[in-house]
Amino acid sequence: MPELPELEALAERMTDVLQGCAVESADVLGFSALKTFEINPEELEGKIVAGVSRRGKYLDISLPPLRVLIHLSQGGRVDIEAPPKSTKPRGSVVRLRFDGAPSILIKEFGTERKAAWWVLREGEIGPLEGLGPEPFDDAFEELVMRGTDRRQLHTFLRHQRTVAGIGRGFADDILHAAKLSPYAKLSSLDEDPRRTLLNATRKVLTAATERERERTGGLPPKMGDRFTIHNHFGEPCPRCGTKLEHVSYESREVVYCPVCQTGGKVLADRRMSRLLK
Repeated sequence: MPELPELEALAERMTDVLQGCAVESADVLGFSALKTFEINPEELEGKIVAGVSRRGKYLDISLPPLRVLIHLSQGGRVDIEAPPKSTKPRGSVVRLRFDGAPSILIKEFGTERKAAWWVLREGEIGPLEGLGPEPFDDAFEELVMRGTDRRQLHTFLRHQRTVAGIGRGFADDILHAAKLSPYAKLSSLDEDPRRTLLNATRKVLTAATERERERTGGLPPKMGDRFTIHNHFGEPCPRCGTKLEHVSYESREVVYCPVCQTGGKVLADRRMSRLLK
């Protein structure tokens, strides 16, 4: 799933090519993905793009007096089509056409079909309601340094109502950078490891965003090469050389280094544990 770094840099690229351009049409290609019905997408026609930003894992296209929110979910991707196209690739969600600018195609790989978009009035919160602070907000610093959350750190980092924009991939990388177990709990940490967690979160996301700014165009189908340890189970730890381990769940996995993060302990694999019962 695209996370904060990918979406932050993508929003910047979209702003570069769309700012000041008028919408020609919003071609609805996957009707179930449109989550609002009060405002007809045809009302977007003629609206001028004021800019594209990001909140959590949402893209926010400002089209005063309207806005379009886009959530790519797990398999959603973005094509910046120059020149504009009229094809309908498999998994297409919506194509936004602009006067004198590339078109934007939202499409989705896989079978889940969870990518979604909303047409809202300016000021309406829509699906952004309830999102936690951004990782660079003072409110997140206060939460990390003073909070008493008792969930596992991996869960804490990727829960969007706690902190917005981090998924399982960068949660792995952040905890590896902080040398903290994914099973540790914030409530059990002293001040020093809390500060380490805060700094690692911001450092990892900043570096990843800078790398993403080197990308051109939209978001490609495969993006798994952007992580330090996530998706690298079985490979040597980039810091100590120990084989990276993982904990498998039904639809995800947590990757970690047993030497750097868990004091040499290999955590129980949840799926294997159930099979052996």
